[in-house]
Amino acid sequence: QVQLVESGGGLVQAGESLRLSCVASGSIVSISTMDWYRQAPGKQRELVADFTSGGSTNYADSVKGRFTISRDNAKNTWYLQMNSLKPEDTAVYYCHADRIVTIGRTIIGPWGQGTQVTVSS
Repeated sequence: QVQLVESGGGLVQAGESLRLSCVASGSIVSISTMDWYRQAPGKQRELVADFTSGGSTNYADSVKGRFTISRDNAKNTWYLQMNSLKPEDTAVYYCHADRIVTIGRTIIGPWGQGTQVTVSS
């Protein structure tokens, strides 16, 4: 069984930084694209950043220049470094993978449980 567990959320003031982590556990062979999404109250879930297995990254326009996604394949972990946080970044942040290959099966599109990020003005 594969689980994605996020950590690192919290309450910060505008301008401060947070680093989110997502650890995938299980008998993992490989992970394709690793993503971070967020969902603010009353809004749809949106893609914040992704990091493909080929090494390319993409960011939402609203976070470009402030957020950085990275991955550690050896640890089956990916990160979201969030700098210069703004109140509009307040949301529940979810990690997601397009596909996780394990010993015996392939899991499509697993999600973490989410971690709350709150930015006060």
